[in-house]
Amino acid sequence: MSENYESALTYNSYLAVDNLLNLQKPLSEGPEHDEMLFIIIHQTYELWFKQLIHEFSQAQRALEGGDTHYALSILGRIRTIMKVCVAQVDILETMTPLQFNAFRGYLSSSSGFQSAQFRKVEAILGRRDSRMAGHLPPDVQSEIGEIASRNSIWDSFLEYLGKRGYSLPVDVISRDKAIAYISNPEVQDVLLKVHKSDPESAMVSERLVDIDEGIQEWRYRHVKMVERTIGQKMGTGGSSGVEYLASTLFNPVFKDLWEIRSRF
Repeated sequence: MSENYESALTYNSYLAVDNLLNLQKPLSEGPEHDEMLFIIIHQTYELWFKQLIHEFSQAQRALEGGDTHYALSILGRIRTIMKVCVAQVDILETMTPLQFNAFRGYLSSSSGFQSAQFRKVEAILGRRDSRMAGHLPPDVQSEIGEIASRNSIWDSFLEYLGKRGYSLPVDVISRDKAIAYISNPEVQDVLLKVHKSDPESAMVSERLVDIDEGIQEWRYRHVKMVERTIGQKMGTGGSSGVEYLASTLFNPVFKDLWEIRSRF
């Protein structure tokens, strides 16, 4: 009977809770109380990034398959996950600059700048810039390069519109997907038609705006959190810290969806 109990699936074994709870290994002497929070928050971010990659892949399949309702559901989930990521900044900001600096030196050259999963999210969103992964290990660079060579979520949306009967510029649809998409007036004309005559497709495009706004909101909160914690100091990974993060602000992912706002 005890043998059956040990082999039975449990909450603990299914979620590998023991392994999970052994992944937090503070380096500071003592250790400093706040280092545990710092580790758990960032490990949680990595789990959410993993889920975002998982959800974006499914959203792309739904879009490219023309499944409006499922695409809306998945895109809505992505936006909700982003809201959770933003909310986690509130927890991190309960740590004062003095509390962070008590263990910052132990981080050495490690930095959020080195998050391979966030770079993968950026590639799925359409970023096409070899510099974004140049500081990462070769195998990771290869993985990100592979993601950047195929459809971004925007390309999947354009395929969706094509399946709905909209005629899109050939040079946009057939372009090398490893090259960054550039906002296109002809695509914007199509998007205006979508909003005026196709409520379902318009809802999908608005979900993408939600996601774009969510990414920008997360970037802004991240910048301000870093600024209030380390001011204008260099980042631990060698980046310029706040200066680098601030350069990523107010740069929408789906520019065409913002350009058409003034034409309604």
